[in-house]
Amino acid sequence: MARLRAAFAAVDPPVRSVREGSVRRGSAVLAPIYEHDGEAFVVLTRRSARLRVHSGEVSFPGGGQEPGEDLADTARREAWEEVALDPASVELIGELDHLSTITSDSFIVPYVGLLPGRPQLVASPAEVEAVLHVPLAELLDPEVYREERWDLFGAERSIFFFELYGDTVWGATAAMLRQLLGLATGTVGRGDLRHL
Repeated sequence: MARLRAAFAAVDPPVRSVREGSVRRGSAVLAPIYEHDGEAFVVLTRRSARLRVHSGEVSFPGGGQEPGEDLADTARREAWEEVALDPASVELIGELDHLSTITSDSFIVPYVGLLPGRPQLVASPAEVEAVLHVPLAELLDPEVYREERWDLFGAERSIFFFELYGDTVWGATAAMLRQLLGLATGTVGRGDLRHL
């Protein structure tokens, strides 16, 4: 946790998405991290299969900004609505680079938040099928991570994957995880999100 605090205190400001300022709505996600028995964990969710968009995918808690709402408050509110994470328990320590996705007309601001300990979370059945507590050590295992090159809309792009037990994290969430881990270990910097 101290390493994460120090990494985000020393890093340059986040790189903004190319879509910021040209789309109607922003969105935000929260990467909640806590320590339990000397090991750091990140909270992810498996989205409900009943959702219209990104159903069944693994993601960070998050969603669209409400009118007049600060994006940091959006991230906290969405985490509360999706998994009952108390907003007052979240210490925001920084942001990852902002990004966009091909499938939405918005940009995403990923916030990194530290928690005082393992939270008692409850999945909202309308949005979340399961809450995942994933050790950062598992995500750092080279056997778990891979990168593929895909041709998307006439441009070749890097697509990242983390193969967890029972779940695959890919797309925007995997790109954010890659940068989070890279900033913490000094192996990935600002501007190297390599997502839209």
